Amino acid sequence: MRKLAIVTLVLGLCGGAFYAVSAAEKAAEPAKEAAPKAPVECFESRKGASEITQRDIKPGWPNVKCSPKTGAALWYGDPYDGTVPMGKMPGLENIPEGHAVIKPRSEKLALMPMCGVSCHNGVGPAFNPPTLPKDKKPKPNPTMEAMVPDLANLQHGRGRIWCMDCHHTTKRNMLVDHFGDPVSFDQPQLLCGKCHGDKLRDWRDGIHGKRIGSFASTGKKRWFTCTECHNPHNVQDGARNRGFAQLQPEPSPQLPRGMKDASHEKLHPIPH
Repeated sequence: MRKLAIVTLVLGLCGGAFYAVSAAEKAAEPAKEAAPKAPVECFESRKGASEITQRDIKPGWPNVKCSPKTGAALWYGDPYDGTVPMGKMPGLENIPEGHAVIKPRSEKLALMPMCGVSCHNGVGPAFNPPTLPKDKKPKPNPTMEAMVPDLANLQHGRGRIWCMDCHHTTKRNMLVDHFGDPVSFDQPQLLCGKCHGDKLRDWRDGIHGKRIGSFASTGKKRWFTCTECHNPHNVQDGARNRGFAQLQPEPSPQLPRGMKDASHEKLHPIPH
């Protein structure tokens, strides 16, 4: 019995010494910095057009919550973050100043400023032909098609329109309205409404499109513009072939604890 106690004591002392040496070695090692986490990005309405990077507005309060399944924006900590007033819009004169805001996209369109400076700058006939083709069929341009692949097979208007029906002839970093005046890329509805008048009307009335912000009808809202949801160069995208790419559906909401199914949804609380 005494031998067993001595052996146990020796093992305990050896173990304690080993633990002390290991702790000392770990304390002597330089602290390893945790690898920085990659920023979380999710899309708001169309992948490749309206991504938003998750960040904290204040500690524990993110600017956006992203879906772990689809990568879409689910919830906003501040729906007006990074927005500016939409500007004058015909038919919306009654909206109070600053109550209709948009998120500018011009700064994200890296090619647009380059178009008006590098190539279409008014210098040289190669980049600025004196006359435009009458058949609305531009010559193939490998450089343009490499920058914007959708241009090689433009799916908009089914061959009835071409580049200069939407882009300004001399200010290539601008769009063009019905009267030939330049339009900012942040106001594409002024261009799209030229042909899609019914959709423009529905968009103004809140039937078409997406808005976030105040629930009150007169409250402040962020309005999503046409190209945030639709790709103007490939409007035939999507299995439905109706001008809007299908989005992956979100999983169904989690049922409250103790509830086995959602059969209660079939019963209307008010008898008819």
